Amino acid sequence: MKEIIAINASPRRNWNTAQLVHAAAEGAGAEVIDLYALEKYSGCISCFGCKTEQHFGECVCRDALTPVLQRIRQADGLIIGTPNYLGEASAAFRALYERLIFQYITYELERPNANTRPIPVLFIMTSNAGDGAYAPGGFYHALVKNYQDTLARFIGPTKVLIASDTVQVKDYSRFHWTLFDGAAKQRHRDAVFADLLAEARGIGSEMA
Repeated sequence: MKEIIAINASPRRNWNTAQLVHAAAEGAGAEVIDLYALEKYSGCISCFGCKTEQHFGECVCRDALTPVLQRIRQADGLIIGTPNYLGEASAAFRALYERLIFQYITYELERPNANTRPIPVLFIMTSNAGDGAYAPGGFYHALVKNYQDTLARFIGPTKVLIASDTVQVKDYSRFHWTLFDGAAKQRHRDAVFADLLAEARGIGSEMA
């Protein structure tokens, strides 16, 4: 049986991102790692240890991400989800992403990628922004395409699942958020989120 690793890069362990990651993990028969539940870790520290002959293609920084990176190297597939915060992936996602990708960049023309074992990837992003922000020409289209292209180049063929116009809180009346119509957001969620969960579960199942 294939071993799939699923990672939730959201600090909210039961909300939109986590639910989609868990659905994909369910389909793949995988456990979920919550990055925000780990002990202290950092992004790439630019030590270039992964470029040496002794540790070629392997991050030498030792912290809570070390076993996660090792499991990804041994896995048959990767599921990873992040919310969109301030027009970017979460800080936890970025830390893992830097360490995961940079270890495989060689700076060699003859051998540009140190990863000799590509695996399929599901990249999930959840967002308060609407569908249009992720469509071609939309504000976040280039952001997602960059992640998809880079993951595909250094990790393996990458599928993308976007959950847009998400419900952020249970009770919008607690906040003076005049920009949002909480009831409309809930109606949108009721209409589409179950299908997104099913899609995530299906992609996970395909991986396994």
